[in-house]
Amino acid sequence: MKQQLKIAALTAVAAVIAGSAVAQDKVKLEIEMPKPLFAGTPKTIKTPNLERKAVIPEIMVPQGTENVAAEKEVTGSDDFPVIGELEYVTDGDKDGADGSYVELGPGVQWAQIDLGAKKDVYAVAVWHYHAQARAYRDVIIQIADDADFVENVTTIFNNDHDNSAGLGAGKDKEYIETNKGKLVDAKGAKGQYVRLYSNGSTGSDMNHYIEVEVFGK
Repeated sequence: MKQQLKIAALTAVAAVIAGSAVAQDKVKLEIEMPKPLFAGTPKTIKTPNLERKAVIPEIMVPQGTENVAAEKEVTGSDDFPVIGELEYVTDGDKDGADGSYVELGPGVQWAQIDLGAKKDVYAVAVWHYHAQARAYRDVIIQIADDADFVENVTTIFNNDHDNSAGLGAGKDKEYIETNKGKLVDAKGAKGQYVRLYSNGSTGSDMNHYIEVEVFGK
């Protein structure tokens, strides 16, 4: 009995040491933010699912994690954007001024990034439009193995509270766009493709993307 207790104690100590080693291998994800484009108190935004206070999550990621979406190919549901090009989504320009964003048509639209190979994804950061305070509707972020998003699809964010986009109701909140964008914890989801949906905003029926960063290995 004493021998069993000793073995159990040693096993527990080993688990703590192993857990500490894993923790030490992780670092806080740091995001470079663009400069603010509007100042002062934003106008009152009326939407039924708005978060009360914006909080940027502290996400711990393995050392060596990087933006695996940089300069990667982008496709979308709107083959002919109203303004800009789909390649703006991963070009590294988060400024948000004219010439920095792509505008897709009204209704439910999506932009999709091909990471080039299957990755472990730890976080996704998105900037839709931050020259004006607004909240985008039906923001859904998914990761999948196949480009058609039929198999092995993981949803990491969904603020479509009433299922108006037809992909299932989500429990996340709508949020006001600022230069801080939206950082989402992907929790190591695996996949080659990242697809981001939206359905207009409180500012207009159009859909916008300035930049999307996907942090993984």
